[in-house]
Amino acid sequence: MPSTSRPLRKLGFLTIGLFDAADPARGHESTLEIIELGERLGFDSAWVRHRHLQYGISSPVAVLAAASQRTRRIELGTAVIPLGWENPLRLAEDLATVDLLSGGRLNPGVSVGPPMHYDHVKQALHPDTADTEDFSYERVRRLLDFVRGKPASDFSGFEGFEVFSDVVQPHSPGLGRRLWYGGAGRGSARWAGEHGMNFLTSSVVKAEDPHGEPDFAAIQLALIKEFRAHHPDGAAARVSQGLVVIPTDSASPEQRARYEAYAAERLPRTTTPQGPGRLLFAPDLVGTSAQIAERLQAHAAFREVDEVAFALPFTFEHEDYVQILTDMATHLAPALGWRPAS
Repeated sequence: MPSTSRPLRKLGFLTIGLFDAADPARGHESTLEIIELGERLGFDSAWVRHRHLQYGISSPVAVLAAASQRTRRIELGTAVIPLGWENPLRLAEDLATVDLLSGGRLNPGVSVGPPMHYDHVKQALHPDTADTEDFSYERVRRLLDFVRGKPASDFSGFEGFEVFSDVVQPHSPGLGRRLWYGGAGRGSARWAGEHGMNFLTSSVVKAEDPHGEPDFAAIQLALIKEFRAHHPDGAAARVSQGLVVIPTDSASPEQRARYEAYAAERLPRTTTPQGPGRLLFAPDLVGTSAQIAERLQAHAAFREVDEVAFALPFTFEHEDYVQILTDMATHLAPALGWRPAS
C-alpha cells in the first residue's frame, strides 16, 4: 500500500441537511444531532452545504449558530456559501457574530459566480440590479476586507447618544484567517492563494484542458499545487479535500446494498467531463474502511493533504449517517493515521 506524505491530521464531514417540506424542523434537528454526534466521535470539523429554493439548508450561518450552542469543541464550516445570493457586508456581520458565539470555531467557505437558475430568480433576488451585479472574485474580496477589518463606511463617531463604527461590528480578529474558497479550477485555486485564503477542493473539478487526460486525482493535485504556489504560506497553506466516502464496516446487508446502488447510479458521470464547464466528478468510495483507506492512499491529491471533509451522500436516512460517521471515526480515519480530538 502506498504511504501518505501527509498523515491525516484533521477529520471532518460535510452534510447537505435535507428535510421534508412538510416537516422542515425535523430535518434541521437531524443535522444538529449529526453535528453533536461528530463532536462526540472526535471529529475535528463539521461542514454544511448551502441550497437555495431546495429542501436543504438555505441558511447555514443560522444553523451553525444553533450548533455552536450545542457543541463546545468541533469546528463549524460552510461548504460553500454562494456569494451571488449574498450582500458581503451583511454576511460579514453574521459570520463574525456566529464566530464569537462559537468561541472562534467558524470556518466559512464561499464561492462566486451567478446563482443557479439566475434567469428564473434574478427579479426576486436582485430586482433593481439584476443585470449589473458583479459575480466575480471582487465579491469575495469585499467579504474578505469587511471580515478582516477594513472600513465599510466613511463615517464613525458620535451622533447624538449613539456611537458608530466605520468597520463591521462585531469584529472577530481570527476569522479572517479561517475563510475558505471552494474552487474547481486553476483560476480559483490561484486567486484563493494570492489572497491568503484556505482552499476547499471537493469531488468536482474542472477538466480545463480539452486535449488532456480526464484524470480526477491528477487534476485535483494540480489545483492544490497551484494554490500553494501562490499562497504566502506555501506548502503549509491549508487545503481540505471533500470526497464522498461511505465505509460499510458496521453497515447492515440492506445498507450495504443501498450504498452500492447509490454509487453505481452516479458512476457514469465520472468517466468523462460533463457539460460546457467540463466538470469531472470523482467516484464515490464505498467499501470497508481497509478498502477505502487503500484507495485513498493511492490517490495523488489525497497524499498532498492532511485535512478532509468527507461528504455524506445526499439522500440517506439519519441512521445511515450515524453508521457512516461512526465507521469513519472508529475504523477509516485511524487507518489513515488520524487520532480523535479530546
